[in-house]
Amino acid sequence: MHTWAEVPPDPLRVLDACARRATHEGLPQPAALLGDWLGAAAVIAPSVELLPVASEHAFGDGSASADGDGLVVVDPSHSPAPAAESRYTLGFRSFPDVPIGARRLLPEAVSGRADGLLVLGHDGRWTARGDVPTPRDLGLGRFDDATDTVTNTVTNTDTAAAHLTWEAPDRRSHQAAVRECLEAIRAGEIYQACLSTRLDGRLHGEPLVLFSRLWRKTRARRAAFMTGPWGSVVSLSPETYLTRSGREVRSCPIKGTLPRAADPALLRGSVKDVAENIMIVDLVRHDLGRTAELGSVTVPELLAVHEAPGVWHLVSTVAARTGVPHDELVETTFPPASVTGTPKLRARGLIAGWEPRARGLHCGAIGIAGPDELDLSVAIRTLEIAPDGRCEFGVGGGITIDSDPDAEWDECVHKAAFTWGGGPAPW
Repeated sequence: MHTWAEVPPDPLRVLDACARRATHEGLPQPAALLGDWLGAAAVIAPSVELLPVASEHAFGDGSASADGDGLVVVDPSHSPAPAAESRYTLGFRSFPDVPIGARRLLPEAVSGRADGLLVLGHDGRWTARGDVPTPRDLGLGRFDDATDTVTNTVTNTDTAAAHLTWEAPDRRSHQAAVRECLEAIRAGEIYQACLSTRLDGRLHGEPLVLFSRLWRKTRARRAAFMTGPWGSVVSLSPETYLTRSGREVRSCPIKGTLPRAADPALLRGSVKDVAENIMIVDLVRHDLGRTAELGSVTVPELLAVHEAPGVWHLVSTVAARTGVPHDELVETTFPPASVTGTPKLRARGLIAGWEPRARGLHCGAIGIAGPDELDLSVAIRTLEIAPDGRCEFGVGGGITIDSDPDAEWDECVHKAAFTWGGGPAPW
């Protein structure tokens, strides 16, 4: 590990430089995690080949080879293990439940091992882990010697054009699903459920340019960019699914939302939002408790109001200690509690009947896994982009006995508004 003292603390500039180098040299494109990942302000893999995998291998740590169906098979014995500091796997895993006849826009899961990482600390200093290009290779920083001087020549991607156009979404179907959910709650089948709808659109421009523009505007804490021949992911998520260091693990479910223009104190005063948040905290405690050391599950933060792109959120934190491998921890808690309902299994079964379309990556997980670290977001506020520019955006909210179908639709629109710059919906 070494420090890049001469490189400015602008992750989008470094990401753009990595993308230009990858294109010039015919390498796989970079991936980026921005905001707060692995205890840092940015984690960038300068080049990483992200390929479709079986969902259980999305955050694996083995080497990869393709099987006859084009999926990647993870085989730890396939090749010698790289140095520990560079043994990081990036990827995503989609929401597992798919209504009959529905299809996902992107693969169910993708994964790839990075040879090295560029990490921006919260102190503004870059460090390099593993095998990464030098600042000179990327055209970044300043080198004063007898033969060469390079001074930040990379063009800012924000000056390029990338915009989205949207089709009118199916408001009536979503409101009908909310009413069916309310009936199930009144009948005692469930106490709470998260319901989603899908927005269909098209990207005009490059996914990386869109990601750069949206992140510079929102500064989302759990932002992610990933791309490959299968398409691209532009995620501006505010929510932590799992963060692990050694045996310590935590999850930070979000339940409770108000538009940014509202008084955030109203969240703590909302009977609906407080009840919903506490129900999901109990579900997260149960999920983590399945593999946690006895007595280690705690709630260090309850009902805190946090700022997110375009909205205020009510956030809690559940912590635990566990010694199980990453894959077991994910399997026993996936999909994230905040995007399912209580009881979890019954809620998932009902949701698959109420929602006519596959959620895809929406409500799944995105992130990075290392030998002793795991950091995953909940894939909300996430754009899925096909190679031909078609895109889908999943958005939804939690339904309780106090929910109103019109208000729930308005919440969906508030959460999506950052994709068109705020203001009235563009349909």
